[in-house]
Amino acid sequence: MREPIDAGQVRVVPANEASWHDLTLVFGTADYAARCRCQWFKVEGWIWRDSTLDGRLAAQEEQTHCDEPDAPETSGLVAYVDGEPAGWVAVEPRLNYPALLRRRSPVVWRGRHEDPDDAGVWAVTCVIVRKGYRGRGLMYHLAAATVGHARDRGARALEAYPMLTEPGKEITWGELHVGARQVFEEAGFTQVSHPTKRRVVMRVEFGA
Repeated sequence: MREPIDAGQVRVVPANEASWHDLTLVFGTADYAARCRCQWFKVEGWIWRDSTLDGRLAAQEEQTHCDEPDAPETSGLVAYVDGEPAGWVAVEPRLNYPALLRRRSPVVWRGRHEDPDDAGVWAVTCVIVRKGYRGRGLMYHLAAATVGHARDRGARALEAYPMLTEPGKEITWGELHVGARQVFEEAGFTQVSHPTKRRVVMRVEFGA
């Protein structure tokens, strides 16, 4: 087993400060992430069924503003390990995920009564680790980085929607792209609901 990635090896930057080339290396060309490009919660109705990979690529490039260091916003963070692009985490205002809100997704809203249109709440919806860096703890560094990023950009609270993992039980179909509960626990998130057997909602409150 390869050694865990130490914090001193990691640099995490807003995606607009990274290059589109680097982000493309993180997503790769074969896995679920390479096909989705973090667009699942960005579309409404049946548009996902009718979308194309080229369209999703173009949308992600526009949303991240890669290669635009002066851009006022971006849709996530890119992690570098020893200078090499190695990970991505999607983090931005929850309102930027129309399908997440308007479908009233049970994995998010079951048992909750807050206003889904609260502009002060941000969301972490996807964590991607590049092949060759997986299983070494980089997801923990990415989750931790979302907290300061959201707080510094004015978020009142930050949510994540991770899966519960069980030893010996495989999680398939790209499910773990949302992260695992223990990853967000270590980043300071607290569970606020348990909408399905394998899904929890976790949150950090930043206060006024």
